[in-house]
Amino acid sequence: MQLIRGLPAPDHFPHGCVVTIGNFDGVHLGHQAVLRQAGALAEKRALPLVVITFEPLPREFFRPDAPVARLTRLRERVCFIRALGAERPVVEALLILPFTRDLATMSADAFVRRIFVDALKARQIVIGDDFRFGQGRRGDFALLEAMGAQHGFGVQAAETVLVDGERVSSTRIRAHLAERDVVGAGRLLGRPVTLCGRVTHGDKRGRQLGFPTANVALNRRLSPLRGVFAVEAHLPDGACHQGVANVGTRPTVNGTDARLEVHIFDFDRDIYGDILRVTFLHPLRDEQKFDSLDALVAQIRQDERAAKQWFLIQDHA
Repeated sequence: MQLIRGLPAPDHFPHGCVVTIGNFDGVHLGHQAVLRQAGALAEKRALPLVVITFEPLPREFFRPDAPVARLTRLRERVCFIRALGAERPVVEALLILPFTRDLATMSADAFVRRIFVDALKARQIVIGDDFRFGQGRRGDFALLEAMGAQHGFGVQAAETVLVDGERVSSTRIRAHLAERDVVGAGRLLGRPVTLCGRVTHGDKRGRQLGFPTANVALNRRLSPLRGVFAVEAHLPDGACHQGVANVGTRPTVNGTDARLEVHIFDFDRDIYGDILRVTFLHPLRDEQKFDSLDALVAQIRQDERAAKQWFLIQDHA
């Protein structure tokens, strides 16, 4: 899969392509359905499939004072789309469009001409049922159809995806995560809820308290998750270990930045600098502030027992 930042040269896709476009935050089951629909169309037409996404997300540009809790960072979006394309559909190129003031103020007509027609020579466009584009979000399916008749491209709308009667959307997934409902969020994602990042040096407080933790850099302004969970920690060598994790600001020690801290059971290896992938399996409690470090240690012991008991039940289910 080619990774292209900005628009390619006008001759990059000389015979045209099939295009789909969106934020793809989470690359959830709805996004996957759009990608598969576009991929089937590309395969039928013997054309490359091009996926367009934005960085930053449009809402982050328009509301920097109220950033969205991203489900996936850009690197994770790229990885999930690439992994999906390793099966079907085969994604020829992922275009990352910088969401700048020029793009935000571009009219919907100009957006279609400059991006779909001039840069990509789009032959078919597939969009989600709620996708809007151009200044004031005036671009929609009807405008694409009208301009397609002028410029020679077809348009398909992807159908809404429902899971157990619930519409799949990034907003709904965030709502589940706000309630620590990782199972409900996972149903809409089509995979377990996961955060990943590089293990960094922390303040070593967990080790001093008798519960060493791997501190994972989240590198995001807001985390979609908060609280304490039973987790699996996946190491780069493929090993998987059970543990308990806290996502939050650590109010007992007056922390301010959101961190992911993972206590891996029966583990004593140096993994500083490694990329750790943490899968959230079961909520234990919300993050809370304790009156003393002794009270915090007592609660951590209880969290560890609760997590181990949960894993034991799963093993015998």
